[in-house]
Amino acid sequence: MFYSMKRLQQVLILAACLLVVAVAAVQRDGKLIGRPVTGNMREAAKAQTDTIRRLPDGTLVINTSYLAKGVKGFGGPVPLEIYLKGGKVQEVKALKNSETPDFFHEASQLLTRWNGKTPEEALAMKVDGVSGATYSSQGIIGNMQQGLRYAVRNAKEPSFWDKLDLRAKTLAGLVVVLMAAVVPLFVRKRRYRIFQLLLNFVVLGLWGGTFLSWSVFIGFMSGGINVWVSLIPIVMLVTAFIYPLFGKKNYYCTHICPLGSIQELAGMVNHKKWRMSHRAVRFLDRFRNLLFWVLMVLMLAGVWFQWMDYELFVAFIFQSASLVVIVLALLMVLISVFVPRPYCRFVCPTGSFFRLSASPMKQWF
Repeated sequence: MFYSMKRLQQVLILAACLLVVAVAAVQRDGKLIGRPVTGNMREAAKAQTDTIRRLPDGTLVINTSYLAKGVKGFGGPVPLEIYLKGGKVQEVKALKNSETPDFFHEASQLLTRWNGKTPEEALAMKVDGVSGATYSSQGIIGNMQQGLRYAVRNAKEPSFWDKLDLRAKTLAGLVVVLMAAVVPLFVRKRRYRIFQLLLNFVVLGLWGGTFLSWSVFIGFMSGGINVWVSLIPIVMLVTAFIYPLFGKKNYYCTHICPLGSIQELAGMVNHKKWRMSHRAVRFLDRFRNLLFWVLMVLMLAGVWFQWMDYELFVAFIFQSASLVVIVLALLMVLISVFVPRPYCRFVCPTGSFFRLSASPMKQWF
């Protein structure tokens, strides 16, 4: 009976956490699971009416807001306007989106790749994403494909294989995240753990730039989840929010998170750690809780969502990450040599959210 009540409490707390994310998504983007909320409905209806329009000079403009509403970038949909004149792509403009500005700036160099091509020629092109801005790049490419199909009146739906992300780093990342989600449940050998931590850091972090963060949560809640290209973060979400319901608290942080992995690996270099008093540990733990609640209040009030761009996970997308984030991430890894997982234990807002979703509320006070 006690176990059942405890499980029910966890489910209710998890539901409350999802509600918090939903409110934040509406505050930031005015959308929920890809659908406009309240004041944005009129704008959305106009966008739907204007999927295709013709300018006075004969230019045909295709708006992909509804054509590609299921295509997601890092923070949600990445709508475009495609300008066609004389049967060829004249230019492509990005509409308002929720991508991290630095990442989208890198990806936006793709917008000129289709210029001068007919829709048929443009559809036949194989365009690679920009390194360091993978998700934003795929959002742009996906929107272009949907818009161009519409332009040539091609009603054919993308095949199952077209929907999948079959790049080598995605397939490798899926294998690694599935290993991390399953193998540690049965294998507890130190050698294997070191091997898995290295895979998490190199494949999921450095190569794939895949992790969970507040930007990911809000992006998924705002724009919805494209299952076919989000299999890796979906597995991560399961380990972060579902595993704790079955007694596996902190599983994502301990076994999968690439930033947690590199901190633990750095800690293995030096077995002589700094001794921290219980008082100092309590102070830092309270600081983490205070930081989390301050950020939550700001987010729910619709103020300063930019703090999400400074979570240290962003450093893995180092081609586009700010110098400040990269330096802070490196500093945390260095401190990890002397203090076990300092960012995880005393700062991480994402980890605090996992902790809240899996624990009785009374533990927070």
